[in-house]
Amino acid sequence: MTRINKYIAQATGLSRRAADAAIAEGRVHINGDAPQAGYDVQPADTITLDGKPLAAPTTTQTILFNKPAGYVVSRDGQGSRTIYDLLPLALHNLKPVGRLDKNSSGLLVLTTDGDLAQRLTHPRYHKVKVYEVTLDKPLPPLHRQMIQDRGVTLEDGPSSLQLERLRERNDTAWRVTMHEGRNRQIRRTFAALGYDVIRLHRTQFGEYHLQQLPNGHFTATP
Repeated sequence: MTRINKYIAQATGLSRRAADAAIAEGRVHINGDAPQAGYDVQPADTITLDGKPLAAPTTTQTILFNKPAGYVVSRDGQGSRTIYDLLPLALHNLKPVGRLDKNSSGLLVLTTDGDLAQRLTHPRYHKVKVYEVTLDKPLPPLHRQMIQDRGVTLEDGPSSLQLERLRERNDTAWRVTMHEGRNRQIRRTFAALGYDVIRLHRTQFGEYHLQQLPNGHFTATP
């Protein structure tokens, strides 16, 4: 048997926490009645969310996508091209985990597994994210030390990044490792010190790696 919050998560792509919230808010009904949080779903149960019947959960699906620059991570691009323009219709039910801004590229995880999305994005799990970043001008040792050791003060708090040269004696191309995921954090960190990020490409998100996946292509996870 399956707990009601897991059932909802698998049927909708919500996280279990979001499913618990929906139950607590009275949005979920089983056979017409509001369930207890720990209810075990029975095969004959009819379950609704916001008055709409939920289909029985299917196996979750997760893909890795190499997002090209110039595409927004959204269903409604408001005039811009979206990642869903590059994905087959059968994958349009998958939801992106986290974001990459329009001008960034690289690894994007899309899934119907709400629990996976929660594990990848909640701060308590400290998932590693790795990016390749190219700056508009060389980064001197002083600014590198500030970013790595003391952190740079942003409007939403200090930002500290781990930096490693991508190529020897090249101070414009860096591998950036971080455990946070604030909005445009890498770009804002460098901008605070007077640098423009001219390329930002994600290569790792938690246990997932981009590897040799071609630009604009996707692959299913094992």
